[in-house]
Amino acid sequence: YIKIGDTKLTKVDVRIISATNRDLKKEIENGNFREDLYFRLSVFQICLPPLRERKDDIESLSYMFLNKFANKLNKKITGITPEVLDILKNAEWKGNVRELRNVIERCSIVCEEQITFEDLPLDLQKRKSDISLMKDNFELAEIERMHIIKVLQYTNGNKTEAARLLKIGLATLYRKIETYKISM
Repeated sequence: YIKIGDTKLTKVDVRIISATNRDLKKEIENGNFREDLYFRLSVFQICLPPLRERKDDIESLSYMFLNKFANKLNKKITGITPEVLDILKNAEWKGNVRELRNVIERCSIVCEEQITFEDLPLDLQKRKSDISLMKDNFELAEIERMHIIKVLQYTNGNKTEAARLLKIGLATLYRKIETYKISM
């Protein structure tokens, strides 16, 4: 090639590595990707499933990131609690390894000696409580009780607003509060 503003030819030897989260064969069929470019790039393919399909990798990746951030932050972090590892293994990880890395970095910043439940981002803490609620309570009454509590917390104890959101009468809400012994 010739550099801009230059007159002589420059030779280079390069290797191109590319990545995508799309099925390029389908993209070719849909007219969204050039077939000739696909065959030029497709010399050697490595198909890596998303992190949510590789649960066994989560623990080792978490510890690798933990060691990296502990060194970077100059902190002595002894590990990750089993409860946190369980939550990490059951998370969706839509952002794949990058999302896991960000969570571990955040936890490394706020933790004391090891990463505990309280160090997790609130969305992971909430997801864990939602999962445990559904695992432990299959009784409709208990699920209804927990939902009423959640709505009352959302409305800061405003029963009229909670009844409106629940689409029930105010008298019905008061009766359920008394039945389920909910105190706000």
